[in-house]
Amino acid sequence: MSRYQTLALATEKLIGEGVLRAGDRLPSVRQACRVHAVSPVTVLQAYYLLESRGLIEARPRSGYFVRARLGQRLPEPEMSRPPGDSSGLEVSDFIFEILESVKDPAVVPFGSSFPSPHLFPLDKLGRFLAGAARRLDPLATVTDLPPGNEELRRQIALRYLAQGAQVAPQEIVVTSGAMEGLNLCLQAVTRPGDLIAIESPTFYAGLQAAERLGLKVIEIPTHPREGVSLPALADALAQHPVKACLLMLNFANPLGSLVPDARKRELMALLARHEVPLIEDDVYAELYFGERAPLCAKGEDRLGLHLHISSFSKCLAPGYRIGWVAAGRYAAQVQRLKLSTSLATTVPVQIALAEFLKHGGYDHHLRRLRRALAMQEMEMVAAIERHFPPGTRLARPGGGYFLWLELPPGVDALAVHRLALDRGINIAPGPIFSAQREYRNCIRLNFGHPEALARADALATLGRIVAAQL
Repeated sequence: MSRYQTLALATEKLIGEGVLRAGDRLPSVRQACRVHAVSPVTVLQAYYLLESRGLIEARPRSGYFVRARLGQRLPEPEMSRPPGDSSGLEVSDFIFEILESVKDPAVVPFGSSFPSPHLFPLDKLGRFLAGAARRLDPLATVTDLPPGNEELRRQIALRYLAQGAQVAPQEIVVTSGAMEGLNLCLQAVTRPGDLIAIESPTFYAGLQAAERLGLKVIEIPTHPREGVSLPALADALAQHPVKACLLMLNFANPLGSLVPDARKRELMALLARHEVPLIEDDVYAELYFGERAPLCAKGEDRLGLHLHISSFSKCLAPGYRIGWVAAGRYAAQVQRLKLSTSLATTVPVQIALAEFLKHGGYDHHLRRLRRALAMQEMEMVAAIERHFPPGTRLARPGGGYFLWLELPPGVDALAVHRLALDRGINIAPGPIFSAQREYRNCIRLNFGHPEALARADALATLGRIVAAQL
């Protein structure tokens, strides 16, 4: 991220937090140069960027001021209210039909579940992978069978330790991406016909996995900023034979919600009282926009009931398909299931990522990635505020790369999806995130593709499609 973008991001944050309020005068170019040790060109570029987003305005011979009306400042959606009964699942065909267009490189990928590969150090990773392949010990094809490469598991355990969670490498099972980890965890703690609790809305891959395993689900109300409702979850645990909870506590897909640290502790205590396992899909935890990483709930697990899933696909190595499960008391069972299903995860890739974690500057890459995503989030929000009709609601995440929009009543997200696709734009319509196809006027948009955001017409076109339905 360039210096002017960093300065713009810092200023936008001050405006968002209310430090700089409507009508306030920004520091003069000379003052900003002195305070931030940058050139006048850098300050002007930052101010031009903020002006283009509708956050500030220039007044002749007076300087730059925070705009009195900052776009629409779209309101936040309310807590979801899914049906309270349990249900079977018939979602896979519907989901595959919706998502097929994501593969087309000519389509604007606002509906993709992946960030742009251009955000990742793929050339550097490639050099580590080439070195791992050249130096591969033939015995590693046996010694690195599940639970996986010892050094990679040690490096992952060190990252847990830095987050305040003590996880032994022996508890970690390397998987072929987080999706395999999710399936293995569900198999380890449930049987066909069992009931699991999920957020609502929830990531469609969890619905597909539950359907494949013959599970039933109960959808728990979820807040777009603070995540799953603990009172509603407590009621579900008291009234239904819930065998496991499948949740995303950090920047959930699709809402972007983040369960506050104190409520994570309450959640872990609640599940411990009921002795119900928590399967946490935590692939976005490294993508926080603030100064501090969110609390790692794994560190609050005292009974080994937390099966923590993550991967490198969303934060470092898309396409490498390396994930893991820190499976607590279920580690041996997950390891056996891994052996009996896919046998092993590619050995040279495990070795390459272990070396990258030791020597590749992973944390430096993450800092750059987080800054880039935060800037891209601001760009998409500003465009939505400009182009979408009144009545639109928007959930602003503190990390990840998704925005959840509740469109005005009467708008059909599936119709928006079809019309947008005809114009070369892909979105993720709300019904794919619900076991009962709720959220028919909601969509999820991906701001993780800077090349898509550069298409100034794409979000304007999407806004016109939505407005035309009113």
